[in-house]
Amino acid sequence: MANRRDPRGNNVLPFIPRRRDSSPPILRLSPEYDGMELLYANDQHPDTLFSIKILAWARLDNGDTVAVVPWLKQLVTAPDLADPLNGRWEGYRLPGSDYLFREAPPHKVRELDEAVAFFGKTGVQEIPDTIGTHAVFSEDQFETLSLMEVVSWRLFPDGRASAMVADEDRVTQTPVLPGDDCLLAAQDEPDFRYFFQHGIANRLKERDPEALAAIAMLATRH
Repeated sequence: MANRRDPRGNNVLPFIPRRRDSSPPILRLSPEYDGMELLYANDQHPDTLFSIKILAWARLDNGDTVAVVPWLKQLVTAPDLADPLNGRWEGYRLPGSDYLFREAPPHKVRELDEAVAFFGKTGVQEIPDTIGTHAVFSEDQFETLSLMEVVSWRLFPDGRASAMVADEDRVTQTPVLPGDDCLLAAQDEPDFRYFFQHGIANRLKERDPEALAAIAMLATRH
């Protein structure tokens, strides 16, 4: 349900929860450059909505257009979002306004229509990471952590999305940009554990107790 009026107006829409089976494969991505966020809730805080920045909008194989975000160990669509506390997607929002919605913005739907028509359903697409995603690595069951910034996301024809990080031993020029030969897929590394956006990643770097406690909780589920 999308609001067709001025998105900067005070238009608060009721959310009607809906469940879907696992989403079809992703055909194409369109990066989110306007700071739109995904809203989710969990069972531990049933009266609270949490927000996370949207990485991109995805055109799925069934024709749907939905937001995607890095979540735990992979890139997930909004309907597939889940967390250890039974987190669930509730909608989207435009920060700085009361505009809440559940359907992809029309301009993103049109963009993806044209992109799929132009590029087809084959080939590899790579988009920059614009939300500060970090990949967390640990080789000793979270006793020590290593965090690396995600440079880009590479979408393959089968719908698989890999987070690309820089192999420091192969960096020959800076800044490292999408498509650089020094990039490798984080999820293919044996020590890869989770993805976090920059806010949590910075707290981990600062050894924030709450952030470390959250890591400890995830470690028990690893």
